[in-house]
Amino acid sequence: MKVRIHRGTQEIGGTCIELEEEGKRIVLDVGLPLDAGESSDMEDLLPQVKGFRQKDDSLLAVIISHPHQDHFGLAKFIRPQLPIAIGSAARSILETATFFSPAGASFKNTIPLKDRDPFVLGPFKIIPFLVDHSAYDAYSLLIEAGGKCLFYSGDFRAHGQKAALFEKLIKNPPKDIDVLFMEGTTLGRKSKDESLTEDDLVCDYLNVFKETGGFCLVWTSSQNIDRIVTIFKACKKADRQLIMDLYTAEILRATGNDNIPQGTWKGVRIYLPEFQRRDVKRKKMFDIVNRYRTNRIFPENLAEEAGQSVLLFRPRMAGDLESAECLKDASLVYALWEGYLKMDSQRPFLAWLARNNISMTHIHTSGHASSSALKRFAESLNPKVLVPIHTFHPEEYLGIFPRVETKEDGIWWEVN
Repeated sequence: MKVRIHRGTQEIGGTCIELEEEGKRIVLDVGLPLDAGESSDMEDLLPQVKGFRQKDDSLLAVIISHPHQDHFGLAKFIRPQLPIAIGSAARSILETATFFSPAGASFKNTIPLKDRDPFVLGPFKIIPFLVDHSAYDAYSLLIEAGGKCLFYSGDFRAHGQKAALFEKLIKNPPKDIDVLFMEGTTLGRKSKDESLTEDDLVCDYLNVFKETGGFCLVWTSSQNIDRIVTIFKACKKADRQLIMDLYTAEILRATGNDNIPQGTWKGVRIYLPEFQRRDVKRKKMFDIVNRYRTNRIFPENLAEEAGQSVLLFRPRMAGDLESAECLKDASLVYALWEGYLKMDSQRPFLAWLARNNISMTHIHTSGHASSSALKRFAESLNPKVLVPIHTFHPEEYLGIFPRVETKEDGIWWEVN
């Protein structure tokens, strides 16, 4: 088996790995680089893989590990007939997102990934392993071909709502791994401990919700399903209702999981900010809105219900909330990676907080494995070779894990 990492040996995001055996090839992820920027011509970033743009029978499929942009974001530029293997819920989430955002994706020819359900592509046997990650329906991948065995960790952690999946995998790991591609997103970070569990965060959110006299705003990703579950648990304990926008409600519905909060539940309200109201009219999405008609909350009701509510916030709502005059005694919880706040693009948001006298608290835990979890993972799988991927600090691996081999983007090498 031959391997070429197109992107990912020196950076977080943009991951793309090409594998070849007996003249046939598959690709693991085709992500958008984190530094792509909105002004970039994104199609030019698509790796030079034969079969991505023109038909090439040697390229059998692309396998997308999970629905985060840095793992699927360039797939929309691949010729639509090429098979895409992806989890069914992940596919549904990305298709739903296309109604609201260019960050979504729709695939015509798909192969569903299922936990520990093997499938074959030419000489490749692939076994997906459902993992704990901040993205819903995320997988690690075991690939066997030509008598060799490769394990791609994808993105994972051990401290989320699905931490039991991590323990299940390391308790009974696949054997005789020749190469382990292991993410190391958290390596090199000097921030506070990133292994706080989602259950730990429930208490932190609860304290803020209880101490806030007015609206509690929480800025988090609508696709971080674990975090929404965490916030909802804290809402229940604080006797506050959870208000979400139409996009978030539809993402939750797209999971197909009735055990996670839904826009039709008691204790959940649906709010359409002005930009979504315009989208609904322009795209004639009236049937979608009607699903939630009994749980709707309107701008004129926000002020009177602010003290008993938590709103899943995004900066595009800021002007609407000011107009609704519902921000007296409000607080905001920032539930994303703290590094984003240091970007120049966040200055208007920070100024808006100051102008409205809104206090901000950072409550978050990483979507990625801590160094201790990475150690347990590597020890359990015990590969012959460990290759760093999805990291800005491949050199950090050398002092932590045995049998590390760093690779370079764009260079073919053989699995020995």
